[in-house]
Amino acid sequence: MAYIALNEHTVCDEHICCAISDKKCAQGYELKKEWLQQQFSSGYQFIRLNERAKVFIEFGPAEAAWAPVVAPGYFLINCMWASGKYKGQGHGKALLMKAVEAAKQADANGLVTVAGAKKLPFLSDGAWFKRQGFEICDVSPDGIELLQLRLSDKNTVDAGFAKTVQQVTAPRDEGLVAYYSNRCPFTDYHVTQGLKSIAQQRGLPLKIVHLDSLEKAQSAPTPATIFSLYWSGKLVTTDLSVCMEKGFDRIMQKTLHNEAVLGHA
Repeated sequence: MAYIALNEHTVCDEHICCAISDKKCAQGYELKKEWLQQQFSSGYQFIRLNERAKVFIEFGPAEAAWAPVVAPGYFLINCMWASGKYKGQGHGKALLMKAVEAAKQADANGLVTVAGAKKLPFLSDGAWFKRQGFEICDVSPDGIELLQLRLSDKNTVDAGFAKTVQQVTAPRDEGLVAYYSNRCPFTDYHVTQGLKSIAQQRGLPLKIVHLDSLEKAQSAPTPATIFSLYWSGKLVTTDLSVCMEKGFDRIMQKTLHNEAVLGHA
C-alpha cells in the first residue's frame, strides 16, 4: 500500500488519522491540523498510509521538537501508530525506515524518541523500538526513557532530557496538575472539558498547563508533552482515559493507595 506525506498545502484537505469521526474532538482535530501547519516549515514530516486508517508517523529535527529534549543533530519521532486490522503488516518498520531515510538525507546524527520504561499510553512503544536497534540514552525521574538510534560514525554527543526534566520541577502543591499540547487531536476536549469537569465533581483542585508554544514544551518538566497528569508533584499517568470518570476513579484510587502505603512505610 502507498504512503503519502502531508505538507502545508495538503494538510487542510487530508485526514490526520486520529479522531477522524469523533465529533466531540472536532475542535482538537482542527487545532492539531493548525499545529502541523506551523511545524512543516521547520522540516517536520507527517507520513501516513493512503487509506482511511490510523497508520502514520510524525518526526522532525529535534531542535524544533515540542519536547524537553537536548539532541542537536538528531531527528525526534513524535508519534507512530499502526492500529486495528493494519497491525502486524510491517507498517511500523516501513514507516520507521521513512524516518531513517529522511534523517540520513539530512546528514543527521540519528533518531530519538520518548518512551516509557514500561509501555505507557501516548508514548512510543519502547520495547518495539529497542528491537529496531534503539538504545536508552537518558531516563527521567518518572521512569520515562529517551531512546536513540545512531546513524553517524561521527563523535557525536548522546542525546538527553533537558534540565527541567531531571530537576523534577513539576508543582508539588496538593492537587492535580495536567500538562497537554495540541500535538494530539484528543487532548483539547478530554483535558479542558472531561478532566476539568471530573475534578470539579470530586472537589479536587486542578491546574491545567497548556503547552501552547515551542518554548513551553521544551522547558516542560515532563517529557510526555501530549498529556501528563501529576498529583502532588508525582507523575500519575500519560493516559487520557483518566479524563473519563471510570478511568479517573480507577487510576486515582491506585495512586492514592500507593501514596498511603508509602506514607506508612
